[in-house]
Amino acid sequence: MSGTILENLSGRKLSILVGSLLLCQVLCFLLGGLYAPVPAGHTNVLGSLCRENHARQNDTSFFLYSRGEGSCTQVTREEVEQDSMKLANQIVHVFQMPLPRDSRVLDYSRWQQNLIGVLQVEFGYDSSSELREPPKELQLTIDMRLAYRNKGDPDHAWKLYAHGVEHRYLDCVAAHIGSSETLYTCDMIPLFELGALHHSFYLLNLRFPLDTPKQMNLQFGHMHDLTLTAIHQNGGFTHVWLMLKTLLFPFVVGIMVWFWRRVHLLQRSPALLEYMLLYLGGALTFLNLPLEYLSLTIEMPYMLLLSDIRQGIFYAMLLSFWLVFAGEHMLIQDSSNKSTIRSRYWKHLSAVVVGCISLFVFDISERGVQLRNPFYSIWTTPLGAKVAMSFILLAGVSAAVYFLFLCYMISKVFKNIGDKRTSLPSMSQARRLHYEGLIYRFKFLMLATLLCAALTVTGFIMGQMAEGQWKWNDDVEIQLTSAFLTGVYGMWNIYIFALLILYAPSHKQWPTMHHSDETTQSNENIVASAASEEIEFSNLPSDSNPSEISSLTSFTRKVAFE
Repeated sequence: MSGTILENLSGRKLSILVGSLLLCQVLCFLLGGLYAPVPAGHTNVLGSLCRENHARQNDTSFFLYSRGEGSCTQVTREEVEQDSMKLANQIVHVFQMPLPRDSRVLDYSRWQQNLIGVLQVEFGYDSSSELREPPKELQLTIDMRLAYRNKGDPDHAWKLYAHGVEHRYLDCVAAHIGSSETLYTCDMIPLFELGALHHSFYLLNLRFPLDTPKQMNLQFGHMHDLTLTAIHQNGGFTHVWLMLKTLLFPFVVGIMVWFWRRVHLLQRSPALLEYMLLYLGGALTFLNLPLEYLSLTIEMPYMLLLSDIRQGIFYAMLLSFWLVFAGEHMLIQDSSNKSTIRSRYWKHLSAVVVGCISLFVFDISERGVQLRNPFYSIWTTPLGAKVAMSFILLAGVSAAVYFLFLCYMISKVFKNIGDKRTSLPSMSQARRLHYEGLIYRFKFLMLATLLCAALTVTGFIMGQMAEGQWKWNDDVEIQLTSAFLTGVYGMWNIYIFALLILYAPSHKQWPTMHHSDETTQSNENIVASAASEEIEFSNLPSDSNPSEISSLTSFTRKVAFE
């Protein structure tokens, strides 16, 4: 066979290809670092106190709002303090988003993609109360009503988005002990998560009903300040992200078509590694497909879940490919049978599949339910929070273990090739120069694979922690920068693009010659190549096993002595 392009490409052409790809990689980092804002932004909204309208208290089409024509009757903090019952069951906490800026009314853009809300609670007890330290995991019952309106709608034209009576558990500590009351501050609690930011304005009404027969909210004194943190994706980052996807998508599709066409021109069935490369390119194409453009015109609350599914498919395929890629170059088995997933890699890939399915089940158990109830969160109960934290820790540890195992496999590849390399001095000059050049190229590619795997695992762990930092109680702040996100995303595309080129079959046709003249001509070609690097690497005439994807695999399977 004629081998792969990795073997047959001249040194100068290979340098140009690698230099061009590295330049593209640098541009991906610069695109995020210089032009894109931070991926996510947040706004802190202090709740307004509005007096309840008891006549319409149970009407879910009625909403109280603090700004605009027909706004509610607001209650001051002094009025609350002067009332002996602290205006229990007479106050609605109102959050209107987004906040105005410099006397200008702002609205959300569909480019901001999603919206997450978490709540900071402060409440107080009279100092005469016997309770000084509230018990852990206090259960708070909240009547939540989320509404929306769009540009051009009247100020009062709020429409119901979701309604629910939910329970949240608080861990609180005493923040201030005064002569008249003790103030407690609590950990943040998740309120809602919207997978699509389709409307211009959002309104949240919170009620904390007190009910003695049901023992509802009786362990709390009275509410003080409530602060809602509204987290959204930055529209500027979405512009850059979609532009990157739009540019990369046709290139990956084109190189896949080119690669598979060259494979089918061969007079043999595709090798396992060639199938894996095609599947990997397909997973990347699915990830690159800029479906987010549809969310600019269609309300797609399932977009976050769909994005997680696409990311999960790509991760599963990428992790599986690296195991097969390293395994196919270890080639320590004695059997000459064709490698298959079932015969060689089912144990390794089963672990990857089980891990990815577990993460999918965990994700669907939260975001799948949020399609029906955006107030639901697995983090709202003590048991759910522990399970969620365990999943995040397990995912991070598993990713680190996978990377260490991949390093072990690649080290065995290098050791195997090193052992075989001891046979090079006994070969002819043509054969020795050919394999030495090929080994250097392959080692560079394997080191690039390790670097790609390291950045991928690091990005996965940091992404899991960044997503959960608003939901757990530790004071950990992690911000994935735009440069890191665009750089890693570009790296995936460039790495797979390079593999599809370098492992595509080479269709160079070398002149047919008699055996007595083969060695002489081959020596001349190889020596001239080493001198000028203008002449292509050529497969040696004896490397004609049609079952091998390249002469390197043939070399590692057996040592050819002359």
